[in-house]
Amino acid sequence: MGYVIGIDLGTSAVKALLVGREGKVVAEASRSYPLYHEHSGWSEQRPEDWVEATFDALRELAESVDASTIEGISFSGQMHGLVLLDKEGRPVRNAILWNDTRTTEQCREIERTLGDRLLSVTRNPALEGFTLPKILWVREHEPSAFESAESFLLPKDYVRYRLTGERHMDYSDAAGTLLLEVAEKRWSIEVLQAFGLPAGFCPPLVESHGLVGALLPEAAERCGLTSATKVFAGGADNACGAIGSGILSEGLTLCSIGTSGVILSYEDDKTKDFAGKVHFFNHGKEDAFYAMGVTLAAGYSLSWFKKTFAPGESYDEFLADVGDLPPGAGGLLFTPYLVGERTPHADATIRASFIGIDGSHERKHFARAVMEGITFSLNESVDLFRGAGKSVERIVSIGGGAQNPVWLQMQADIFGATVLSLENEQGPGLGAAMLAAYGCGWYDSLEACSEAFVKYASEYAPNPEATQTYQGLFRAYQQVYGATRGLNETLADYRG
Repeated sequence: MGYVIGIDLGTSAVKALLVGREGKVVAEASRSYPLYHEHSGWSEQRPEDWVEATFDALRELAESVDASTIEGISFSGQMHGLVLLDKEGRPVRNAILWNDTRTTEQCREIERTLGDRLLSVTRNPALEGFTLPKILWVREHEPSAFESAESFLLPKDYVRYRLTGERHMDYSDAAGTLLLEVAEKRWSIEVLQAFGLPAGFCPPLVESHGLVGALLPEAAERCGLTSATKVFAGGADNACGAIGSGILSEGLTLCSIGTSGVILSYEDDKTKDFAGKVHFFNHGKEDAFYAMGVTLAAGYSLSWFKKTFAPGESYDEFLADVGDLPPGAGGLLFTPYLVGERTPHADATIRASFIGIDGSHERKHFARAVMEGITFSLNESVDLFRGAGKSVERIVSIGGGAQNPVWLQMQADIFGATVLSLENEQGPGLGAAMLAAYGCGWYDSLEACSEAFVKYASEYAPNPEATQTYQGLFRAYQQVYGATRGLNETLADYRG
């Protein structure tokens, strides 16, 4: 019996899955690590915390089977985070994460410098979450740290480097740096020269299923694995989430509701142009792409509401009455802009709103409005895809939004599409394991691997009457951003 391990390096924890040849998860281990918010809008982590947590999780899995039967390891990782390395390969400062918003001015600098070339080369707008703005921020505000930096990696790539001693970056993660020519799959000399960065600053590029080495003897010993264990590059968390959900061909779309939320649609046409309104990234599948819209505070909006108004209840208790309400939460709307928004409004200043509160509303109305508002925000991306001519008929839902049948039906009704749940959802970690299985030669394609690993469970068809109601509410929802943008710009001075 052979096994592979998929490692998902998330924002709050690392989760590792031990998976057998038929796609069954036989063991899992996770370890958490802290976030550091030294100033408002800052979000950082210590790279060494990732390493220690990952090594501990790997050791736990290795102890559950004969370690010699673990053939390969691959990775999924939080995107965009900046790990600057000195010439000895040591981080020069904490990593700046995807949800850090300090780089607004650097984004404007990128726009001024590159103009229209930004979208034509990188296929994505300059947003605070991406990596290049973080590099420019460090150069401007921490010159001594930048002077000592020789290269950079993204979070999962740093952990893999500590396992193998080799530095690489896969295309799906590199696409989120604003330094990659996405369609041509190469670092952009034009962008690097525009900002005075040497070509050697970027690591070698590799396919997500590419073999990048074996475990260093000392790393193998620490993790309880053999040095013969193969290590594969892996991919960005959203690319791996797509792989682990079977999004490997045209016609399937992914809805992922975690801390943030994602609508992702497979693309095989590298010339497809969304004019920067949604992200366009390289897939973890070779020579494929995906378009993606992002809601920054998806599941976070619901967890914030529960923590604030029902801290002692389980989610089942908290949401027990939500399904008794009709669509629209009694005329109450919520916009999930707790930390700003990404799609379709790239706005770090906007904040959330409840609109339409009256004296008849109870807590259950607010809870339903939060769930509907998150889904409306995700539907902005579905709406953009359809406006660009894509067919969105079947959507695979994963994450927190797939754990509640009421929410799954709500997604089907708001999206106006059939929503599928997975039999055994493991998200990006399973996608990482599939990349290792494919890399090890267990299957001759990711599609063949998907047939064995990915099983669909329930289907939720849209209710025509509810869909019609939601269509009207969605148009009202779309007006809230414009109506509150100026107010939030004024209130920003009072947030502290």
